[in-house]
Amino acid sequence: MSPVTITLIVIAVILVAVIIALYFLGKKAQKQQAEQEAQIAATKQTMSMLIIDKKRMKLKDAGLPAMVIEQTPKILRGRKLPIVKAKVGPQIVSLICDDKIFDLVPVKKEVKASVSGIYMVDVKGLRGGNAKIEEKPKSKFKQAIEKLQEKAGAKPIK
Repeated sequence: MSPVTITLIVIAVILVAVIIALYFLGKKAQKQQAEQEAQIAATKQTMSMLIIDKKRMKLKDAGLPAMVIEQTPKILRGRKLPIVKAKVGPQIVSLICDDKIFDLVPVKKEVKASVSGIYMVDVKGLRGGNAKIEEKPKSKFKQAIEKLQEKAGAKPIK
């Protein structure tokens, strides 16, 4: 056999091994996530709070308890998380918000939120109905891309 054929066979075997390993790791991670979601659902409480501020900031700058920062892996400490500062009763607390609902959280309004520890899972508007996503104006570049997609037929016309 030629050296090129042997090299291609070795690369193919390595790729198959990597794909199989990723499949089993993904299955394991999915199982862990399902367990964590079940724990969060079991311990969540609904409380009313006044949202003061919301930002994406690093864990060490968020004002969370030292114990929380110590328990997080070092790789994740430098990552920016959605943090919500809220007044719950007489005290002001920093909460980690779920990425799915971060855009729904209204600032300087009173809401009813489902909280599990320091993790905000769900939010509903207390006065004035449910919270709605505030749409940001699109940049000219995105508008031009949408216009081209409509002309090409890749996107349905509004």
